[in-house]
Amino acid sequence: MVVPFGVGMAHEEMIKDNSKLSSYDAYFEKIQSRKKLPQSMQETLTAAFANIPVSSFPEVPGGKVIEILADTSVADALKILSECNILSAPVRNPDTENSSDWRDRYLGIIDYSAIVLWVLESAELAAVALSASTATAAGVGAGAVGALGALALGATGPVAVAGLAAAAVGAAVAGGVAVDKGMGKDGATAADKLGKDFYKVILEDEPFKSTTVRSILKSYRWAPFLPVSIECSMLSVLLLLSKYRLRNVPVIEEGKPDIKNYITQSAVVQGLDRCNGRDWFDLIAMQPISELGLPFMSPAEVISIQGDELILEAFKRMRDNQIGGLPVVDAPKKKIVGNVSIKDIRYLLLKPELFSNFRKLTVMDFMQTIASQETGKVIPPITCKLDSTLASVIQSLALKSVHRIYVVAGEDDEVIGIITLRDVISCFIYEPPNHFDNHLGFAVKEILNQ
Repeated sequence: MVVPFGVGMAHEEMIKDNSKLSSYDAYFEKIQSRKKLPQSMQETLTAAFANIPVSSFPEVPGGKVIEILADTSVADALKILSECNILSAPVRNPDTENSSDWRDRYLGIIDYSAIVLWVLESAELAAVALSASTATAAGVGAGAVGALGALALGATGPVAVAGLAAAAVGAAVAGGVAVDKGMGKDGATAADKLGKDFYKVILEDEPFKSTTVRSILKSYRWAPFLPVSIECSMLSVLLLLSKYRLRNVPVIEEGKPDIKNYITQSAVVQGLDRCNGRDWFDLIAMQPISELGLPFMSPAEVISIQGDELILEAFKRMRDNQIGGLPVVDAPKKKIVGNVSIKDIRYLLLKPELFSNFRKLTVMDFMQTIASQETGKVIPPITCKLDSTLASVIQSLALKSVHRIYVVAGEDDEVIGIITLRDVISCFIYEPPNHFDNHLGFAVKEILNQ
């Protein structure tokens, strides 16, 4: 039977949507099956959050959401995020300042880690291209070099089209990177030649200095811009931050273009920490996490990294598994010795000595280099035991401003689970049958279309 083209495409989209939805449902169903809260208590808490409007949630510090214009250079975007001590920001389109429709005004959300990943990929492509041949090493034909670098890594789509390889090679040559004839043909050798000169090029010279957030947003955007209204319920926001894996939810007011608030997973958990002492909170939070079914993963599901593995492998493992951090373990018993998170990738830019050798750097060397200047030792990971209370876990997450806490057991502190901000939020809610909110419905539809 011949399927009409349009029908076939619609069918494929439906399969894709169902697959995505199934992954979200699977997480939440697993949570509900392992969570040990009485059903009546879950219903009471969920109903309470459903009756709390988003407008009641505390505003961001200073009352104004930090935004980045799409035409801002990569270097300036990094500066804004660093100076404001934030990891992400909405990207506004300066060409539509007169529009009152948020769909026109905002292009997405950019975060620190995405920018650094772009820089690293540019450097990686440059390294391969520079080592490809004597002609390319001499910087002959930036366009050809860029294409060669992309092909050598198997890069396709937006990365190759954007010409990041060409930009990287051009910048490396312009920055005075010398590559001798007869040099080894491996990318690692070429990468060593980039060194501090390339680090300087990224932030100070062309084309990186003039590369805008707009030009890398689509390829390196980690989060869609999916706002909710101030009239929306906090239950819908909590569902977006837990079940649907959003890290932040912008808040808008109907008919007005500007963002009113910016609710993150961290902000919600910090809000829960301030509920300490209230009857409904203490009823749950004073219980040991094991009595609540936490951690929601089995020891076999813990994804970790060993100290002698490459730091690039750690970041790759986070990207491939869509997680924000990894415990660093000492095999074979998985004794925890450290932690690396995706936000640590920023140190590859902040510390030139790391960037110059990032392709050979081990996890342990990376951790030791970014260790506290006061102690000179690797900062210990945040851990808890199975008999720790949920309240103490929430307090640690809130006070330390971290996104996960590792559950350890035994004298060897073997990692047996991880509790994330997402897991904590999921503890307090479930998705009622037939729950529908205009903004939740819209957001889920947009998520499935990503």
